[in-house]
Amino acid sequence: MSSRAFENFSHAIQDSVDLLHHFDALNKQPPPPEIEVLKRASLVMSLAALETYIEDRISEAVSAICTNSNTEDRLKTFYQQSLEIELKSFHSPTVERIRSIFSKYLNLDITQSWSWNNCNPEQAKAELNRLVKKRGDIAHRSLRPMPGQPVAHAVTRDDMRKHIHFIKELVKATETHLESKL
Repeated sequence: MSSRAFENFSHAIQDSVDLLHHFDALNKQPPPPEIEVLKRASLVMSLAALETYIEDRISEAVSAICTNSNTEDRLKTFYQQSLEIELKSFHSPTVERIRSIFSKYLNLDITQSWSWNNCNPEQAKAELNRLVKKRGDIAHRSLRPMPGQPVAHAVTRDDMRKHIHFIKELVKATETHLESKL
């Protein structure tokens, strides 16, 4: 059974897919430079969907632990409030932040479960950190091409398709692992 966080992620990631479809619908030869923003926005939205999934999924797991535990109410409250405070500063879903929060609250290194066809945990971790850095560069520096200056696009059409697929697979691997452990 899927978590509520997974269901919400599946809905939220569709924004990235929709942005890519809008790019495709507007793309012609030569491609108008003003539509490049759709690919950059798609990457930002896909990582926002991942960040929200991580936050929601750990909150669900902690809530389930507290509900099913005979532990004193004060400890349950402390546990949940500590997580809430930590999530306020979670922001970027880097490998270290994800590993740290799952380890601290669930005693799991979730990053070791990131494995699927042609991708092992080390590759997945490197790719996620690369995408988070690229998202940061796009969000804070725009990376909008300057008029008249030929420069490689921050995100190509094929890159974006691969990024969305990667993030979906990462979430599926996380979800599958948590379902087996919790």
